[in-house]
Amino acid sequence: MDEMLSKYQPVALSLFRFITGLLLFQYGVAKLLKFPPDSPFAKVELMSLYGSAGVIELVLGGLLLIGLFTRPVAFILSGEMAFAYFISHFPKSFFPVINGGTAAIAFCFACLYLSTSGGGPYSVDAKMGRS
Repeated sequence: MDEMLSKYQPVALSLFRFITGLLLFQYGVAKLLKFPPDSPFAKVELMSLYGSAGVIELVLGGLLLIGLFTRPVAFILSGEMAFAYFISHFPKSFFPVINGGTAAIAFCFACLYLSTSGGGPYSVDAKMGRS
């Protein structure tokens, strides 16, 4: 079973990077572009902590989406997600299921993994010959 599925690992890595980038990009769009209009981020101001996070998520999420500068971008996003968790969620409760920080933790470690593994074969980095 391992041998059969292991040949798909590079493609799965590229898909994982793409979906992670798309989800982070979505948060940036919601915070900055106010789409969809009924999102919890509809009242975020650009010059606020959430606005700054939105800029990072929009720009770096877009770069992660296409796989450009994947390792440094993913490392920065991992740090942003850790920062978001400890600033916004952790003070509410120790338990992520109570404080709403599950997504921040998952994004933090997904991006940390991508910073070590790269963007996979279907990325701009791979097409430019970067690993």
